[in-house]
Amino acid sequence: MFGGRPLPHTEEQDVTQDHATPDAPQVTVRGEGRLEVDPELARIWVTVSARGPDRATTLADLTRRNTQVLDLVKAQGSAVEKLETGSLSISPELTRKGRGERVHAFHGRVRITAELTDFTVLGELVTRLADLELTSVDGPWWFLRPASPAYAEARRLAVSEAVQRARAYAEALGTALSSLLELSDAGTAERLGPRRAAFGSAAVAYAAEGADEAPPLDLEPQRQTVTAEVVARFTMRPPAL
Repeated sequence: MFGGRPLPHTEEQDVTQDHATPDAPQVTVRGEGRLEVDPELARIWVTVSARGPDRATTLADLTRRNTQVLDLVKAQGSAVEKLETGSLSISPELTRKGRGERVHAFHGRVRITAELTDFTVLGELVTRLADLELTSVDGPWWFLRPASPAYAEARRLAVSEAVQRARAYAEALGTALSSLLELSDAGTAERLGPRRAAFGSAAVAYAAEGADEAPPLDLEPQRQTVTAEVVARFTMRPPAL
């Protein structure tokens, strides 16, 4: 009361007190879900280079080799989910002559990124790409799509483990869970991915040797370990201690 009048009502008075009491003891547990799944995508980087005595020649060679790479990747059809051209550079190589400098040659480079969903064509593709003139390949990196069902399944396993763990504590006290107070997401991770297969040096070797028919590389997709963690808080029926 203030001046004979009731204090004004505030929202704080409506907040339910959820502190543990002897009549409503609480248990807080952490649950983890973990599963291994096959990757859904493989990413490779293709770098195309050119070198010539003048800018026009270098650019023409770079354009020709870039087209060869794009045509070869596009020929894989629906196996290719994404094909993007990244950085492009044309730069002069300078040499000192007398008191000044002059352009000795030009260097060109294009980086292309490709993502594939069909891994059966991956080994042959990277071998054929690396066999092209002044072309190198890096990868693959294996990973899952952001909306992969594997993440939802890992979260479901994490919640299930949290409930089972809380029940075990309650049963150890001779009682049972009463209600769920809070469930928070502690995070989901792809702990072993994306990862790269160690074929890059072999692919570059094919390109350097200029092999006529390089054998397809045997690439084994690396399984991805997905984990999820939750923190859950429950009330229990008062145990008879």
